Amino acid sequence: ANPSDWKSRSGKGRPMAFPRVIPHSDGAGQIEAVGEGVPRQRVGQRVWIWNGQWKRPFGTAAEYIALPSDQAVPLPETVGYAEGACLGIPALTALHAVLTDGGVTGQRVLVTGGAGSVGHYAIQFARLLGAAQVIATVSGEAKAAHAMTAGADHTVNYRSEDTVERVTALTGGHGVDRVVDVDISGTAPLLPGLMAPGGICAAYGANAGTSTINFGAAIMKGIAVRHFIVYELNATQRATTIGALTPWLERGMLTHTIAAHAPLADCAAAHDAVERGDYIGNLVLDC
Repeated sequence: ANPSDWKSRSGKGRPMAFPRVIPHSDGAGQIEAVGEGVPRQRVGQRVWIWNGQWKRPFGTAAEYIALPSDQAVPLPETVGYAEGACLGIPALTALHAVLTDGGVTGQRVLVTGGAGSVGHYAIQFARLLGAAQVIATVSGEAKAAHAMTAGADHTVNYRSEDTVERVTALTGGHGVDRVVDVDISGTAPLLPGLMAPGGICAAYGANAGTSTINFGAAIMKGIAVRHFIVYELNATQRATTIGALTPWLERGMLTHTIAAHAPLADCAAAHDAVERGDYIGNLVLDC
């Protein structure tokens, strides 16, 4: 259950597209049947799912789902179904944010919300792709520890520390070259102070509909903000992210954080728990 699942169900940001839906975009399981044009050899294959309930009323909070073949990605034997169910939105969002605009090799990277599902993967991906320094913002000690286990060099408590001041000090005055951002409405005003000249902010979320940035300060540094939503990655972007992700999965190089399991019948309670922020990590529904 992802934050976007309860937000979609609640109508937060946009109304539900269908009168009734089976929710959830992510999942993992085994192919039991295929349609015309799909190789029969796919039957029995272990897979993970992306965009399950995007633009259709039937999502992954069910025992079965019918999808286009390319949305069922082979799941390596080294990865369990529960871990595979965590990949769709969080991993693809994180990896696109890190890979876009040439990647982060040798760069200083700031991951906001470093203890979240996307942030936890983004820290790992930045490390695997050769970032020189990875800093994560968090809201408490437990979340700081969680971000550090993913590979962050430093954490900044945005509730008790001045984020710009702390990041500037940690980077020796350089600023960060890349921001992977969970809340551009809150981060945008800070970007001129956080970023190095030519820096890029990959923004995938916002807590408010309006973002404000000091244009004069931003243009003098040549800062770019790339807004994106993982559901609408194009075919090339999707293939790039999945192509980079798969070898790491096969080699067991990633940490997947499952905080709790719940039966499918407890889907509504799971939405409430995710909305409250009860867990650090993913809540997986088991069929």
